[in-house]
Amino acid sequence: QVQLVESGGGSVQAGGSLRLSCEVSGDTYRRACMGWFRQYPEKEREGFAFIDGEDNAGYVESVKGRFTISMDVAKNTLYLQMNNLKPEATAMYYCAVYRLGRSCPTVDDVHWADFGFWGQGTQVTVSS
Repeated sequence: QVQLVESGGGSVQAGGSLRLSCEVSGDTYRRACMGWFRQYPEKEREGFAFIDGEDNAGYVESVKGRFTISMDVAKNTLYLQMNNLKPEATAMYYCAVYRLGRSCPTVDDVHWADFGFWGQGTQVTVSS
């Protein structure tokens, strides 16, 4: 089975930056769609950035221009560069693998239950 481990979270002031990492182990994942999700307390996980095996990326409107998803195949690591962070970004962040196909779903069709191999998450806290 595939295993994902998130890291890189922490506490920053509004306007600051963080780079999250998602280390991937196991096989049969290099051509998969992968995504970043965040979860607010008592809410469902919400996907906001996705990338397929050919480096096609998609984002929800609220993070466009500030967040960048990328995959380093040689290092087996998915990244999320977050710039100009806002307090509303405070949440637990997870990476996951899309289970229903090799192409990513459209942003409007994303649902957390269609992704799997969840890691433990990494906390991001943005203060004002």
